[in-house]
Amino acid sequence: MADASASGAAGSEARKAPVAQRIDPAREKLSPAQLHFMRQVELTQWQKTLPQRRSRNILTGLSIGALVLAIYGYTFYSVSQERFLDDLEDKAKAARVKAAGTSSP
Repeated sequence: MADASASGAAGSEARKAPVAQRIDPAREKLSPAQLHFMRQVELTQWQKTLPQRRSRNILTGLSIGALVLAIYGYTFYSVSQERFLDDLEDKAKAARVKAAGTSSP
């Protein structure tokens, strides 16, 4: 069994098409026609993925915007609910009344 799977894997490697290798245009001397063809292929690949990238960018922007608006709204809501300054003023007023009441007799 192991021999059959090993020979099958080796056979599939022999049948695979050669894969394009990355080259560095700065190191290798390429003709202007080759450079032009490379630019055309890169542009075609970029244009092919553009709609998918655009929709992802829009979705990401809307998500970030919704998060910012939610935080902003929650901040306003929580600040409007806080009454701690009113409580402090009430305690200070009560302390003044108490102090005035004890010092007057």
